[in-house]
Amino acid sequence: MGNILVGTCSWTDPALVAGGWYPPGARDAEGRLRYYAERFGLVEVDATYYGLPSARNSALWAERTPDGFVFDVKAFSLLTGHAARIGSLPADLRPAGAAGARVRAGALPPAAVDEVWRRFAAALEPLRAAGRLGAVLMQFPPSLRPGAAAEDFLDRTLERAGSLGWRTAVEFRDPSWYAPGQSARTAGLARRHKAALVAVDSARGLPASVPPVAVATAPELSVVRFHGRSPHWGTGSKEDAYRHRYTKEELAEWVPRIKALAERTEQVHVLFNNCCGDAAVDAAGTMAGLLE
Repeated sequence: MGNILVGTCSWTDPALVAGGWYPPGARDAEGRLRYYAERFGLVEVDATYYGLPSARNSALWAERTPDGFVFDVKAFSLLTGHAARIGSLPADLRPAGAAGARVRAGALPPAAVDEVWRRFAAALEPLRAAGRLGAVLMQFPPSLRPGAAAEDFLDRTLERAGSLGWRTAVEFRDPSWYAPGQSARTAGLARRHKAALVAVDSARGLPASVPPVAVATAPELSVVRFHGRSPHWGTGSKEDAYRHRYTKEELAEWVPRIKALAERTEQVHVLFNNCCGDAAVDAAGTMAGLLE
């Protein structure tokens, strides 16, 4: 496949671990990652959205994977305009409130937000130093809609991410970013920051459906994320919204788009976020075969 890497959005998903995909000899943390990395060249770290990672874990991930293996890392929720659980913040940075309550960056002292950015970057440093850090996925909430205020926030956020030396991928959850009169402006915003505008596959024809726009916006990287085609996309529980088993025909639709992206960027990352059980690894394996 050359410059196309295929993988899934987690190697630790409980349904995958419980579903029997990992053999008996690969049931601990080290064994699972080594087994996964023998079969795929890419994985996305999803847990970093819910809580800050640690430099120790990053170092272990790098040690347990072969040269050429790549980790895309999802940015911590507070950095992309989401509300984070107070309990997910480092103890010395937590505001008053119940651990399960949520807080946004604007409600914290600027110095505390700066420290969250610093600690997130420091935790990724072992991956970056080992050449294992792919993209930092900046996934923005559905509440972020096109407009001057949103673009100002995006400019500030992506400038900051760029100053840390990250390759960034930008994913919008509100479909209006891809509307006919807005799509070119959205792509231009990503190009301005040399960020990959994430192409998304999700359910079609629903109010929350994001159209499958695949355009290269960064010279180094393009990213495609498959969320499944559940009719509960945008509603219901996470399990309901992402539960889908792709058919070979559904995946084949994307092969020309992915190959077109590969002609325009140095590397394409293709990631499967559909659950549950082995649905994501099954789809990733099928897609890898189709691309070859």
